[in-house]
Amino acid sequence: MTPLFLSRAARAAKKRAKREDGGITVLSLQMLIVSLILGGFAVDVGNGFQAYTQLQATADSAAHAALLTREWETADVAKAKAITVATNMMPTSRYGTVLRPEDIVFGDWDATTKKFTANSASKNAVFVSTKRYEAQNNGLGTFFLRLAGQDRLDVGSGSVWETYASSCFREGIVAAERVDTQSNNNYEPGYCIHSQEHVEINSNNVFNTGVIVSMPDKTDVVIPDSGFDQNTGLREALRDGSYAMRILGRINQIEQGLLNPADAKYGIMEPTSPYYRSYITNKVAVKINGQGKTELSQADFKQGRVHILDCKNDNQHKQVKGDWLRKMAIVTNCRIQFGTDLGDGASLEDVVFLNTNVDGKSFYGRSGVRFGKDDNCTAGGDVQVVTKGGIDLASGIQVYGSQFIAAGDIYATANANGIEGASFVAGGEASITSNGSFGFCGGAGMGNNYEAKYFRMVR
Repeated sequence: MTPLFLSRAARAAKKRAKREDGGITVLSLQMLIVSLILGGFAVDVGNGFQAYTQLQATADSAAHAALLTREWETADVAKAKAITVATNMMPTSRYGTVLRPEDIVFGDWDATTKKFTANSASKNAVFVSTKRYEAQNNGLGTFFLRLAGQDRLDVGSGSVWETYASSCFREGIVAAERVDTQSNNNYEPGYCIHSQEHVEINSNNVFNTGVIVSMPDKTDVVIPDSGFDQNTGLREALRDGSYAMRILGRINQIEQGLLNPADAKYGIMEPTSPYYRSYITNKVAVKINGQGKTELSQADFKQGRVHILDCKNDNQHKQVKGDWLRKMAIVTNCRIQFGTDLGDGASLEDVVFLNTNVDGKSFYGRSGVRFGKDDNCTAGGDVQVVTKGGIDLASGIQVYGSQFIAAGDIYATANANGIEGASFVAGGEASITSNGSFGFCGGAGMGNNYEAKYFRMVR
């Protein structure tokens, strides 16, 4: 698309060239004037392109700032942030006002039609237009084109940014450090494996079409000799890719929203909060003294409530067994064992379980533990296990529509075909295996995933 300033300058030069009034007929003077006009056109057009590039960079940065701020703030606050960014890049004292509040429009972006639709309540996308217009008293001054009667050029640019959620964080294994996938796994379409360092893959795995295996440099993948022959579909699944692990920075927000259920931004009972859970219906927390006995009692827990389980200086673990953890949230500093050494299992549905304990095994489990409802990816019944430490569930678990977020490492072994719509996010390394299949929800995961949106320029 031809920039506005270029088309206007061309029309002005053409109009001037057609004029026949005046008494100067000396050929040499005419040629001098024409040469000056053509030279001036080249100089001023080059200057216009430079201004256009500067305005484009400013629009890009301001749009990103607006959308990032809008995630948690009002539209007015987000617009003010964008204007601050634009002013820092193009000071008013030199460029005039290149970005005004009305030039920042929030809305929605349709990737199919490539169309932006204004919607003042939306946090999904933003359109920002930066301008140096004569009508705004900051048009781009010309040099030689003044001879053609064009004292100022109108130069403008625009940028559209949108938010998106990576499917890797919805249904997959993501780690800041190494990901080790072991052997004999089958990865269904939509599943994603990502490491910010590298992925290690053993033998006899099947990566179906639509599976993604990514890391910053895909050539860093670690496989056995003849690894591509022993891992069907791996070569096609490999991608270069990098993610900021933004969801790990949300653990404190999730905790705040649990401790203060009515918090306007993060509260688990606030419908506009991204951490909202409809099954929490009472904002008064249930406080449980975790000192003493090892096994947690069902009688101390109530559905529809947030529980604060405090072990203080008690370093002993607490055991959860049975089929009673339903429709509740728990915040604890205890080390939690799911199931018992005697083989007793446990099941959780519609539960948020957050641990502030930083131990590498802040959550750990035995066999016979089920997270989430086995409902073929139907909404509801999901579980979120979140910790500032690590997770070790290496004894044969089942996971259905549930999510594990750990600031540390995650180690998990699932029963064959016991992974369906599961997300594992580790701030350390992740080692997940099942000798079965991963996936079945086609990358959709479950609707209640804790997410941290990402931002990209789309136009």
